[in-house]
Amino acid sequence: MTTVLAARNLHKSFAAGGMFSAGGAGKKAVVDASFELAAGETLAIVGESGSGKSTTARMAMRLLPIDSGEMLWNDEDVSTLSAHALRSRRHHIQMVFQDPFASLNPRMKIWESVAEGLRVHHKGLTRAQRRQRVAETLALCGLDDSGMDRYPHQFSGGQRQRIGIARALIVEPKVLVLDEPVSALDVSVQAQILNLLNQLQRERGLSYLFISHDLSVVRHIADRVAVMFAGRIVETGTAEAVFHRCRHPYTQALLDARPISHPDERIHNRLPMGADEGVAESGCPFQPRCPFAQADCASFDCRLNAQGFACLHPCS
Repeated sequence: MTTVLAARNLHKSFAAGGMFSAGGAGKKAVVDASFELAAGETLAIVGESGSGKSTTARMAMRLLPIDSGEMLWNDEDVSTLSAHALRSRRHHIQMVFQDPFASLNPRMKIWESVAEGLRVHHKGLTRAQRRQRVAETLALCGLDDSGMDRYPHQFSGGQRQRIGIARALIVEPKVLVLDEPVSALDVSVQAQILNLLNQLQRERGLSYLFISHDLSVVRHIADRVAVMFAGRIVETGTAEAVFHRCRHPYTQALLDARPISHPDERIHNRLPMGADEGVAESGCPFQPRCPFAQADCASFDCRLNAQGFACLHPCS
């Protein structure tokens, strides 16, 4: 299978006092993260807030600089390319953001927002041709052209997210990075957007890097899952394997925390967790919260093994 996106040993830290801090120890947001995304595949990155999944997504897009490691688009390392060099390559990968209203310029008409990519990557198109391409792409996303001259505030949340998807698709990318694309929507609208994404993937052969904390959504859309904790990928595998045969205690804790309609539906028994928060400075970062932690965990090199999990004492 062709690999359209790959990360190799990504690292990212932020200054402890924020991006304008004068000094001090940095906070490690992403540590040695590696993954691959194949053509036509959906890879979901899941984890709690602060786990590093959105930072990873922004490094995949090169919206954040990479401290070390490689990011490959179509086997080309783009981790050190300048903004100017990246511009000509951005048609390969586009992003759909969590908040569809915040990602649209309130002063621009919808057709103008959607057509922005055409002005960069298809400069030879006339205004009429751009409008036609926008109308076709909006129709692909379930919207007619009657609203092209309206503004973002005149649409519902679900319609705005469809517009955001259309804006990403207008330059015909191979990869979409979807950062919590349905978390701001009502449940019924979430289902519509997920069905749209599935349909677009089948019709256009798209690949998705899907960022989410909602495991119910991930189970519906993902082919493979990568679980992040404290900036590290601690388990990876097919969606079937991760949801039914997970090995890392953190993955099991995430699954046990899902809302369910009846206790009999729970796959695992709830783990007796340790502290609610806390990350170990050395060894396995999950030690302070892990019910299986032992002395040797403090010196464990937290890397994925051949079975796809990073743990000395797996749950199964």
